Amino acid sequence: MYLKLKVIPNSKKETFTKISDDHFEIRVTEPAEQNRANTRVLALLRAHFGGQAKAMRIVSGHHSPSKIISVDIAGE
Repeated sequence: MYLKLKVIPNSKKETFTKISDDHFEIRVTEPAEQNRANTRVLALLRAHFGGQAKAMRIVSGHHSPSKIISVDIAGE
């Protein structure tokens, strides 16, 4: 499954907003330096999917606020 994300780093509060089934807006407190914001985004996604997500990786948008994430769900 592919997810479309809009990531806003350096926010005062972390929020995780589901816009549609495969589109999310995520605000993280981490800065967009040294991959810290991307690491935090993946951690929030793992928490959202719980134990269902076997593997997760950034497909595109490593240096962009718009990202596409590949998620392998157990049982799919």
